[in-house]
Amino acid sequence: MGRLRRSRVHKGIRDTYRKNRTRNYTRDLDQIHDDVKPENVEKFKNQPLDPDKPGLGQNYCVECARHFITEDAFKEHIRGKLHKRRLKKLQDEPYTQAEADAAAGLGKPDNGKRGGRSLTTEDVKMDDQ
Repeated sequence: MGRLRRSRVHKGIRDTYRKNRTRNYTRDLDQIHDDVKPENVEKFKNQPLDPDKPGLGQNYCVECARHFITEDAFKEHIRGKLHKRRLKKLQDEPYTQAEADAAAGLGKPDNGKRGGRSLTTEDVKMDDQ
């Protein structure tokens, strides 16, 4: 008799990866760029009490789109490397849909000036040699 082999040792690794990838998903930079605008920041800073969110929804970092349990955890996050990286990424303007279409070659074609070709009224003269 041979040695018994353990079957399906690595079962479910792919599914676990997908589950964590979607659970840890945060807002994209272009979505956050809209949130950082002055008219939207006040809405996020002064949220009503929500028992389902960490810290009752009162300690929210708009740039990172994260809730924190305490004010101290929020202040520590502000001083941290991840927050500073996110601020640096948010300084760049997000691409617009028109820029994305142009990069993919879906923009308006550049066919020159409107009105078609200009026709010459004179006949072309050729020199005899």
